[in-house]
Amino acid sequence: MMTIRRLHELFDESPGQSKLCFAGTCHDCGKKVNVEVALTAEGFLIRGGALYEPEARKFSSKCEACFERGPELRNFRRCEVYSRVVGYLRPVVQWNEGKQAEFRERRAYRL
Repeated sequence: MMTIRRLHELFDESPGQSKLCFAGTCHDCGKKVNVEVALTAEGFLIRGGALYEPEARKFSSKCEACFERGPELRNFRRCEVYSRVVGYLRPVVQWNEGKQAEFRERRAYRL
C-alpha cells in the first residue's frame, strides 16, 4: 500500500486540495473502482478501496471487497525488458543509469 509519506507528497504536489480521487479498475477482480483520499485533521481518510504505487507514478487500486480478502497485490509481476547493449542481450534494469536514460529516449520506427 501507499505510505503516509507518499500521500503527503501527493498532496504537496496539489496545493490547496483536500481530496484526491483515483479512478481505475480493481487489480484483482477487474471491477471499476474510485478511491478517494481526503486529508482531515485526524489524518488521511481513504474511501472506495485501497491505493498502491508499485512503480513510481504508476498507481494500482483494489476494491474494498478484494482488499478485505487480502491487502496485497496478487498476480503482480514486473515485465522484464531485454535489449542489446554493447553486443549482449541484457535486462534493461541491470544497465547503468546512463544506458537506461538512452533506452528511454529511443524511438521505434516503421518502414
